[in-house]
Amino acid sequence: MNYALFCILFIIACTHAHDKVVLSSLVGRWTFEKGQELKDLIGNFGDIVLKGAVIQNGNLDVSAGKWAISPSYTGPSISEKTLVSWVLIQNPNVQSGSALTIDKLSTDEFDAIVYGEFQTHRWASGSSNGKRTERNPTPGYHETNTKVYNQIAITYRNNNGKAHVRLYHDGVKFGEYTKGPLGVWPRGDAEIFWGLRHGNTRGGPGNLDMLIEESRIYASVLTPEELKSLRPLC
Repeated sequence: MNYALFCILFIIACTHAHDKVVLSSLVGRWTFEKGQELKDLIGNFGDIVLKGAVIQNGNLDVSAGKWAISPSYTGPSISEKTLVSWVLIQNPNVQSGSALTIDKLSTDEFDAIVYGEFQTHRWASGSSNGKRTERNPTPGYHETNTKVYNQIAITYRNNNGKAHVRLYHDGVKFGEYTKGPLGVWPRGDAEIFWGLRHGNTRGGPGNLDMLIEESRIYASVLTPEELKSLRPLC
C-alpha cells in the first residue's frame, strides 16, 4: 500500500472512531507519530522543517529558540477556519510564542494560537499587527497546568467581511469578539509555524516550551460540540 493511500485510510478510521466533523473541511493535520513525523496527513502542506525543535514519542517538542515550520501549501484557499492544537506546557514562563500559526508568505498576514503575549500565562488569538486580536479576552484562560494535555482552539467566522473570533479551552469558550478583516490564505501562499508566532524560514518572534501532541486546521467553523468530540491520534 502506498503512503498516500495509507494516510487517507488512517484518517478516515480515526475520524469515524472519534470525530463528528466532516472530513472535507480538514485541510491540515499533523500527528507527529513515528513514520509520519514530518507529514501533513491531508497532504496539503509540505514536510515539516525542524529548526531546533525535536519530534519524539509522538510529540513535537518546542522550546526557547527551538521551533518548526511547514513552508508550503497546495490546498484550497483558507478563510473561515478553525485552528486546533493539543498541548502540554513544560515551562509556563516561556511565553509569546504560538502552538499553531498559519502565515502568509507574500505579506505580513497571520493568525495564531498564542500564549502569554499580552497577558501572562493566558491564551489569545495572535494576528498581524493585532488586527484580529483582542489583547484582553474576557474572561480569558489562565493556563499553568504542566501535568496534562489540553485542547486549545480558535475559530474565525465571516461576519460581513470582518472576523468573528471565538477562543476555546477543551471545547469551552473563553473569549469572543469581532475585529478586523477576515484573512485569506490562497494556494501557494501559506506556511505553518510551531513555537514562533510568525516569521519565515530564518526565524521570527516568540517562544514556547511545550509538547504538541497534534495540530489541525479546518477550513470551516467548528462548534463547541464538534470541538469536544475531537480526539488526537487514535
